[in-house]
Amino acid sequence: MKSVFKKMMMFYVSLALVAAPVELLAGTKKSQKRIYSSQKSTLGKHRTATKGGVQRVSVKLRASRTIQPRNAFMVEDSFESSGVLQLASNKALIVNQNTGEVVYAKNTNLSAPIASITKLMTAMVMLDAKQPLDEVIAISSEDVDYLKGTSSRLAVGSRLSRGEFLQLALMASENRAASALAHNYPGGKYEFVKAMNAKALQLSLFNTRFVDPTGLDSANVSTAEDLAKMVQAAYQYPEIRSATTTPSHEVYVEGRNYPVNFNNTNGLVRAGEWEIGLSKTGFINEAGRCLVMQAQIAGEPMIVVLLDSYGKMTRIGDAKRIRKWMEQNNETKPTTTGQIQSVTSGSIS
Repeated sequence: MKSVFKKMMMFYVSLALVAAPVELLAGTKKSQKRIYSSQKSTLGKHRTATKGGVQRVSVKLRASRTIQPRNAFMVEDSFESSGVLQLASNKALIVNQNTGEVVYAKNTNLSAPIASITKLMTAMVMLDAKQPLDEVIAISSEDVDYLKGTSSRLAVGSRLSRGEFLQLALMASENRAASALAHNYPGGKYEFVKAMNAKALQLSLFNTRFVDPTGLDSANVSTAEDLAKMVQAAYQYPEIRSATTTPSHEVYVEGRNYPVNFNNTNGLVRAGEWEIGLSKTGFINEAGRCLVMQAQIAGEPMIVVLLDSYGKMTRIGDAKRIRKWMEQNNETKPTTTGQIQSVTSGSIS
């Protein structure tokens, strides 16, 4: 009897030992379920609150995530039409070509790399030399870019007229074309660069320096003030005006039985919605995105200089903002965030 009782006691003890962890586990699950329910309830309250008083916080958080892209790729309408014009380009200048009036200026006296804006000076020096535009010249190994490693559809040995190389250098910003113009200059590239700097001094571009004809070298530097003068000088050349405002151009190059199409690097020219008299873009990492133009804006001939823009579309967005701002402000309010020394009324001629 004692033996049976003892066995029953052992059985109940064993059963209790087995049941205890199961109950503990069940309790833990219930506790976790309560915690999850509580969190879910809190989340629901948060969402409800977000619809109410906390909504502005949520909106601010979303806005903060878009602040950087707006600085980098500012949309066309990101200004009050009656207020101050805000541009994303780090250096900018807008000048009335007829009167010399400065409409907008931002860091205009700061020197910076100018990339392929350089090619405007390359074109002027080549044209000043009165070399025949119909003379056929060739791309040589000297014209290959070993500095930045940029590619080109003009293979070594490609032969075109000097005029077509000028067209491609200005319109499509073709580096080998610009280099070919320089190395076929009397005295070669060395004398060509000397002539570029001499021309800069002649135009009173005292903060401008050139070391190569393409703009690939970041040592080619200038200021927005100097570039406004350079655009005005380049505008006097019909060949430059024509080449820079052509949307596209086809040429036959060495080793191809079909024409190769080259497009203008300025999307505003390709779109055909602006009245542009001269245009040149530029880009290397050190310079950012650059754009200079002569264009009719709000019925006036304006020279626009935009330097050191971040992102492919920023310079185009800035140009569109400028036009809209000027069109909506008949009496434009000059906005200056940089010292204006040499670009004053009557100085651009």
